[in-house]
Amino acid sequence: MSVKFFNQNITVNTVRPTGFKFPVGLSGRDRLLVDYLVVAGGGSGGGNSQNNVGSGGGGAGGFRTGSDFIVMGYEPASVTVGAGGTGVNTTARGSSGSNSTFSSVTSIGGGAGGTQANSNPATIDGVAGGSGGGASSGGPAQQLGIGGNGTPGQGSNGGSGYYGEPQYGGGGGGGAAAAGANGTAPAGGNGGNGTASSISGTPVTYAGGGGGGVYQAPGAPAGSGGSGGGANGVASPATALNATANTGGGGGGIGNNSPAAFFGGNGGKGIVIVRYAGSQAATGGTVTSSPGFTIHTFTGDGTFSMNASEVTISIN
Repeated sequence: MSVKFFNQNITVNTVRPTGFKFPVGLSGRDRLLVDYLVVAGGGSGGGNSQNNVGSGGGGAGGFRTGSDFIVMGYEPASVTVGAGGTGVNTTARGSSGSNSTFSSVTSIGGGAGGTQANSNPATIDGVAGGSGGGASSGGPAQQLGIGGNGTPGQGSNGGSGYYGEPQYGGGGGGGAAAAGANGTAPAGGNGGNGTASSISGTPVTYAGGGGGGVYQAPGAPAGSGGSGGGANGVASPATALNATANTGGGGGGIGNNSPAAFFGGNGGKGIVIVRYAGSQAATGGTVTSSPGFTIHTFTGDGTFSMNASEVTISIN
């Protein structure tokens, strides 16, 4: 901002009118330095329409956190909260989660768990994502399913499926902090654990992978979901379990010991949290506070905007 004095006679120097004080400086805040947590939607567990198969658990949504991110007063930050993948019971794999974003920061949706539907080898591997989905067991076709890859800096790989008789354990989905475990002869693989964040004022763990399913046989447990919202896998013919909402957890895998089709568990929706020091200076999301900080929590799409800037002019 500038202040000019005009004189009708532009050939003479501008002089300060009697009693007028010139501005000497501006002060105010036109930007915020914020901390952020961006968790994408988790992938669903694999569906199942093949006898003697355990499907893979869903991979967790990508987990990203950072500090000292600049938000300008004239440029609001858009927020997208990714949905979790929806479980399917077709010859396709499960479905992957959707991305979450805060301004230029993007977390990748979790990868879907694999399944061996109708002995189709194209569906057996887990899908890549923020964290990778777990692979299905090989079932009667005796193929080796490979877990999907996680995205570096966001998540981990999914576990592989076990292809030997009689249990057919699916692999666990990857989590933010650890890879999903492989399916084994006696069990489905556990989902990888998530990562804790205290940005909301209390420690909360996000982005756990879904546990792998297992064909029901004596002493054959399904995989456990990873900490951070990952759903447990199940043994057939139980109904698949869904991940916890707004954690980005992966859905649970299932088992099947009949020709019937079963849905994999849904992935958990993601979340975006923004925090800055001091009293409230912006709008968007649900606003809370913890000692010394203001916190904006988004469980759905929105906009993070600074309040109108206040500028103070000092004069002499």
